[in-house]
Amino acid sequence: MEKYVYRVSGMTCAACSARVEKAVGGLDGVVSCVVNLPAERMTVEVDASVLRKDSLEAEISKIGYGFEEIGGHESKVSDAAKASDEDAVDKHQQRKDKEVKTLRLKFIIAAAFCLPLLYISMGHMLPFGLSLPLPEFIHHHHAPLNFALAQFILTAPIVAVGYRFYVVGFRAIWLRAPNMDSLIAMGTSAAVVYSLYATFRVMTGYPEYAERLYHETAGVIIALILLGKTLEAVSTGKASEAIKKLMGLRPKTAVVVRDGQEVEIPIADVIVDDVVLLKPGGKIPVDGVVIEGATSVDESMLTGESMPVSKSPDDKVYTATININGFVKFRADKVGADTAFAQIVKLVEDAQGSKAPIAKIADRVSGIFVPIVFCIAVVAFIGWFIATGDVTFALTVFISVLVIACPCALGLATPTAIMVGTGKGAENGILIKSGEALETAHRIDTVVLDKTGTITEGKPEVTDVITLGEVDKNRLLQLIASAQQGSQHPLGDAIIRAAKVLDLSMLSFQDFESHAGRGITCRVDDIVVVAGNIKLMDEKHINEGEDCISESVVGEALQAARNDGEGALADRLADEGKTPVYVALDGKLVGIIAIADVVKPGSAGAVEKLNGMGIEVVMITGDHKRTAAAIAKQTGILNVLSEVLPQDKANEVKSLQAENKKTAMVGDGINDAPALVQADIGIAIGSGTDVAMESADIVLMHSDLSGVPTAIKLSKATLRNIKQNLFWAFAYNVAGIPIAAGVLFIFGGPLLSPVIAAAAMCLSSVSVLANALRLKRFRA
Repeated sequence: MEKYVYRVSGMTCAACSARVEKAVGGLDGVVSCVVNLPAERMTVEVDASVLRKDSLEAEISKIGYGFEEIGGHESKVSDAAKASDEDAVDKHQQRKDKEVKTLRLKFIIAAAFCLPLLYISMGHMLPFGLSLPLPEFIHHHHAPLNFALAQFILTAPIVAVGYRFYVVGFRAIWLRAPNMDSLIAMGTSAAVVYSLYATFRVMTGYPEYAERLYHETAGVIIALILLGKTLEAVSTGKASEAIKKLMGLRPKTAVVVRDGQEVEIPIADVIVDDVVLLKPGGKIPVDGVVIEGATSVDESMLTGESMPVSKSPDDKVYTATININGFVKFRADKVGADTAFAQIVKLVEDAQGSKAPIAKIADRVSGIFVPIVFCIAVVAFIGWFIATGDVTFALTVFISVLVIACPCALGLATPTAIMVGTGKGAENGILIKSGEALETAHRIDTVVLDKTGTITEGKPEVTDVITLGEVDKNRLLQLIASAQQGSQHPLGDAIIRAAKVLDLSMLSFQDFESHAGRGITCRVDDIVVVAGNIKLMDEKHINEGEDCISESVVGEALQAARNDGEGALADRLADEGKTPVYVALDGKLVGIIAIADVVKPGSAGAVEKLNGMGIEVVMITGDHKRTAAAIAKQTGILNVLSEVLPQDKANEVKSLQAENKKTAMVGDGINDAPALVQADIGIAIGSGTDVAMESADIVLMHSDLSGVPTAIKLSKATLRNIKQNLFWAFAYNVAGIPIAAGVLFIFGGPLLSPVIAAAAMCLSSVSVLANALRLKRFRA
């Protein structure tokens, strides 16, 4: 299977994008074809054994649109090429800026000729005594031929700057795929041709035809549509600002060590294993691992978290994050399109180029809309001509129907909202991988949270140091941490980390011995240290015969642990989900170190928000019921599925779905992958290194759960925006076409002027774009 991404030029409305999708998607060997109109982007999946790439591109050319490949099968692209692919985003933005400037210039030219055209053609018709005087040499009564020729001379430059409407529009008709430009071309051409006929009649002695000119209609329609196109181009450029902002964060060069010398090179030339130098305030050019120095790094663009992250040797650093205050060297391990940053950009681009299921409504309508409009316009023209015998009146109706029915608003309604919504998600550290995921998320009513690494930190931490008698807590922690230096157990690592936080120095140890599943023994500072569970305490005969100890709190806890853990302290630790490590020095029990996988700071707040949104929260874990209940109590989760094996998590999600619950699964994307795929929405949580997890529909760059309610809120806001856009787009066309066809006139109402129709058509597209851009004000 091959995947190609093209920039398609020449599309002007939903009918165009529907035409491209239908033509390309109908080819044998094409698995899927998705066209995004505002982004001018087409993504095609092809079975390479059936359809060759050159045949695919020939079909795109055949249907009359320009194209440029902007991506392809990644395995065939070098790292340098991949890096240059990222530059394509900048080039596309430059093209959009150039397009806006060109359209603005064309509009200014059209407006400059349009104003005197309106003065000559309609100035004398103003009501309430406001009519404007005309020089006698172009007066419609005194010099009707000059009056007609002056209008033609002013109209010609306007038609010239709008030539693209005619080239594209008539070509589309020739290819039997009429589009918006076809409507404009037909309407304005009818106006100009009829006006030329009227001018000819004036020349042959019929001055009354000077009152039947339509030059100003053609001129004003083209000027208004150029204005609308300019505003559309500006708005769609704003809709894709997320990509532009992301690309702006990436540095252009890197300082590397080559042959013992510091050399500044383009980041496209950085290769894996290069040693990169990073000064304070500099942006990190590629992903890597620190090998020398220490610093703090602002990773907010990657994770959304504002607090700087400390970096020392063996810590990872990521592209486009900012080095705050230290000088470090790091070894590049991911460059080009393999960096976390490049994968973020790719995910956002893919999401913006994707299509939500709701967009299919507009696609189906747009595909048949323009031909139907042509039929309505022709029928209305014939009907009114038969009814009135007035070709001018019938032509007015014909032009109005063609112009007002432009389906631009329909084509922009959904993709523009998705572009803004996914871009806004990226700004909040939420990577939504498709329009379908963005749409589905708003229907979620049940969120299943994996415990380890999702609700909790995923690694054990010391929570309590309980001592007996005169033993100092820091001294106890120093001794046990020093003893644990010989251990590779996660609990031992937690104790060592706790000692480092307190800046406790590590002492030398001898005679280390590990007792599998029970604990360790060794000598530290000539003290015999025994640390482990109750079984190890019994094996080493700790505190046997010591009455004074049995009367103490710790002694009671030890005795209770020997009696199946029924004591108050043991119960409390178990209820809090903590694992006790008993510590004995020289054969005497001196304390307990409690260790637990602690809850992340934002977990309880995220659960509270989800509950407040009416969403059921379920925790799923392989832990014992007592431990799971403790975590659930701390976070406010009421429904707990405990002692669930990784391979059974997907079945638990399936059981919830069987109860007609729309389910989101939130996990770390490794053991939870089957459940992430099974759920209606899979949400992977990570620190930025797992952005390309194929199993998830949404990737949270934050290390906590705060992005889950935000993603659902964003989905609801985006879908609400899309529905508003579609409603107004449909309502506009449903109401506008009958009015343009003269239905109101039948009942004594007004007849819609083609000029007003053109203004209304432009306003509909701009209003839909403006509504979509309101999503930029979304707040979590």
